[in-house]
Order: sequence, then structure tokens, then C-alpha cells
Amino acid sequence: MNTSIGSTLQLLRFHFSLFLMPIYWFALTQLTAINYKNAIIVFLILHLLVYPSSNGYNSYMDRDTGPIGGLKNPKEPTKQLFRITVCMDMLSLFFSLFIDPLFTMGIILYIIASRAYSYRGIRIKKYPIAGYLLVIICQGSLIFFLVYHACNTHLDKHVPILPIIASALLIGGAYPLTQIYQHEADKKDGVTTISMLLGYKGTFIFTGIVYALAFIMLLFTFISNIEIIPFFFLQIFMLPVFVYYLLWFKKVRKNPSEANFKNTMRMNLLASCCTNLGFLSVLIFNYFE
Repeated sequence: MNTSIGSTLQLLRFHFSLFLMPIYWFALTQLTAINYKNAIIVFLILHLLVYPSSNGYNSYMDRDTGPIGGLKNPKEPTKQLFRITVCMDMLSLFFSLFIDPLFTMGIILYIIASRAYSYRGIRIKKYPIAGYLLVIICQGSLIFFLVYHACNTHLDKHVPILPIIASALLIGGAYPLTQIYQHEADKKDGVTTISMLLGYKGTFIFTGIVYALAFIMLLFTFISNIEIIPFFFLQIFMLPVFVYYLLWFKKVRKNPSEANFKNTMRMNLLASCCTNLGFLSVLIFNYFE
């Protein structure tokens, strides 16, 4: 395989879309009537175009030599990677026009925000609070809004506020732990992440608090929809994540070197798989109810 093609495919990190997928399924669980054609289009736009393009552009700007999210040994980015991300952005906007103008505007906003996050001339990611808020608002609240709106049979613009907040908190709980092994690399790059600001112990405590708030908001959301049983389904799937989180936290407190790439990826994979399966189970329950 051509070296630049191999590098481009690797750095687009298509598999990383799995980590962001729970918000999509969560939004579908909140709909009483789903437009399945739009749901398929939205899924493909987000997970095969928008997210990978954002990953690729971030890698192009960062030029990481050490492990990054989902990749232990990232290849050197090339100009081809940048061109491909532009093409993917254009395709995502083209296909978004099949939904409606509001959805297209939301995709434009996401792309602009992701570029501002990574672009060396702006580089919002180097500011711990601003970078954190941008990520949880865009990957959480904005994506929930867009999926809920686009996949509703009536393209409803009135999106409930509780699940929007819950979506931001779900991303907000997971995100700091994805940065915990990169403190030294980020420091060399002039970036101060929320995890660096909190430290190892603080990152775990902060994550626990935000996740607790997320599930409180989820509880209120399901109660408001009179859906208590599906909420408990979700808790069953999240139990392995909670157990791993506690065991990992215990290891890191004894030995900070346990806050490494391998353990982080295990946590990411476990959390994303369990959360995806949890929301899918709720979706299936709602369908057959």
C-alpha cells in the first residue's frame, strides 16, 4: 500500500467513531417516531465522514509521534490527509442537504468548532477549560440536538433540554480520562488539558462526579418519559464500566504509571461498548413495548 494512503487511512481513525456513537443511540431512544431513512443518512454522515475527518485534521495539526486516541504508533501525516479531510467535509455537507438546512448548519458548526480546536492559529485545545467545554458541547449537546431533530419524523426543532445536558455530561465524564496518559506529550506541545489541570487523582474524581451527574440527568430524562425499566437496563450494562473504573483508579493511586495508553484504551473500549449496548437495548425495548 502507498505510504501516504496507509498513513491517511490510519489517522482518520474510523474505529474512533465507536467512542462517540452512544450519543447517536441515546438520541434515538428519546424519539417516539423515527424517520429511518434519515437515521441511516445521519449515522453515515457522522460516523464515516464528520468524526473521521475531525480526527484526521487533528492528527495533521498535532503530528503526534507517541500514542493518541485509538492508535499506539501513529504514522506521519501527509498533505494527502489534509486534502481528504476537506473532501470528507464537503461530502458531509452535501449529504446533510438531504435532511434539511438546520441540520446542515449544525454540521457546519461542528466542523468549524473541530477545526478551531486543532488549528495552530487558534488551538482551543491548549486551553483546559475552553477546550473541555467545546468538546462536551459539540460532541455531546450539539450532536444530540442534530440527531434528535434530523431523525424525528416531523424534523422537530423543539428538542428536550434534559437529554441535551445529559449528553454533554456523558462526554464530559469520559473525555478527561482519554487524556490521562498524554500529560507529558501535551506539555511538550504547549497544550494544557483538563486532565493535566486536575492531575491523575483529580481526573478520576472529576470523572466520577461528572458521570454521576450524567446519570442523574438520565434518570430525570427517563422519569419524565415514564421509562424507568429502560433506565435500569442501562445501569446493568454500565456496571462493568463502573467496576473497571474503580479498579483502575486503585491501581493509579498506588502506581501513577498505570495511567498509561493500554489501560486508557481498555477503559475507552469497555465504556463505549457498554454504553452503546445499553442505549441499543433501550431502543429495542421501546420498539417492542
